[in-house]
Amino acid sequence: MTEKPPFMALDLAAPCIRRIDLPDGGFILESTEPLGPYPDHMGLDLQRQAREKPDSLFLAERAVDATGGWRRISYAQAWEAARRIASSLLARGLDRNRPVLLLSGNSIDHALLTLGAYLAGVPAAPVSVAYSLMSQDHAKLKHIVSLVRPGMIFAEKAAPFAAALGNLDLDGVELVCGDAPPVGLPGTPFADLLRDPPSAAAEQRFGEVQPDWIAKILFTSGSTGLPKGVLNTHRMLSSNQQSIAQIWPFLRQEAPQLLDWLPWNHTFGGNHNFNLVLRQGGSLYIDDGKPAPGLIDKTVANLAEVSPNIYFNVPAGYAMLIPFLERDADLCRRFFAKLKLIFYAGAALPPDLWARLEALSIRTLGHRVPMTSSWGSTETSPLATAAHFPIERAGVIGVPIPGTRIKFTPSGNKLEMRVAGPNVTPGYIGAPDQNAAAFDAEGYYRIGDAGRAGGWR
Repeated sequence: MTEKPPFMALDLAAPCIRRIDLPDGGFILESTEPLGPYPDHMGLDLQRQAREKPDSLFLAERAVDATGGWRRISYAQAWEAARRIASSLLARGLDRNRPVLLLSGNSIDHALLTLGAYLAGVPAAPVSVAYSLMSQDHAKLKHIVSLVRPGMIFAEKAAPFAAALGNLDLDGVELVCGDAPPVGLPGTPFADLLRDPPSAAAEQRFGEVQPDWIAKILFTSGSTGLPKGVLNTHRMLSSNQQSIAQIWPFLRQEAPQLLDWLPWNHTFGGNHNFNLVLRQGGSLYIDDGKPAPGLIDKTVANLAEVSPNIYFNVPAGYAMLIPFLERDADLCRRFFAKLKLIFYAGAALPPDLWARLEALSIRTLGHRVPMTSSWGSTETSPLATAAHFPIERAGVIGVPIPGTRIKFTPSGNKLEMRVAGPNVTPGYIGAPDQNAAAFDAEGYYRIGDAGRAGGWR
């Protein structure tokens, strides 16, 4: 058998895991690496990047004009815009109990509004566009609005959301649009949120934001019922990024440059990837494509211009992208030009896709680009375990990240996995019964997955 070429050298923290056996036959796995200090909230990361690398590219998106180029914004520009937005939110009476609801998808303005909410201590609730654009009765969206009780709703391009907005009770809710509001509905231009300079009230509130304040409300898919609103605290988001920084030391040498389509209403794209760029001072090119007929071509066109150094996707995304890479050697070279790590999540990567990606990296670079994954959920913001070591196949979810404990509890002939740590949600919005059932007597979150451990002791 021919020996495989080696992995690309990548600085990853060696896992150091402790096993604690329990009387019921279960056990706890935890990292012996203590979790380092982390900022009280992600807004402090934006402030730091604006000071340390003000002119560095933070966000880019395809311009809406005929040029087809990229609209770009630096860290200094994002910091100034977020401060102005925070002032506008507070002036309108938004607070910890009057969140911002975001209906439209990933965009620079979506990001700035979220960051402004962070600075103002106002929860942001991004919602899947499917609840607005693919529903006839908008029942799930109405349910979400009744739970969140927003003070503001954002729809960047308002026309597609007209039917959904028309089905909502907007009494006392300000509609903010990037363009003209739907006919018959009053709306505020997004530019109005940027009009006035930062206020003293906003500066004061920025210093008051606490780690256990709610940063986001993220809604589960609701495929088997109405969506649940998962409370995401600033502590959850910030501590999770500290864990990533400790297990991926290579980020100290090279900040992440991402091209990413993953939606921000989901924890993978909105917490893991967006916050990774923010914490590490990297650049995020917002991919206007996705793994769907007619849209994957946009991703391919974007990859022809942007070479990521970490690539994130779900297995369905890789399944649609790989044939393009196999057919187009120039695109493949561009894709692998800076690539240090391939990351998949959402499901195990099928063996054939794993093999094809490996073959492409060997053919293009002469060595294998490491592939890895992690495990967690919206309730764990999202990382609970990570494979921060070379793996030869899919299906390995890694080991507990620093600060997080995984308890394996006997359940029939399986071991149920439960999670505790600063990255775990305090519960669901407006759901006391669900909250009571979500945690065991020791405070571990019942994630509902089964697993098995290797030989750590």
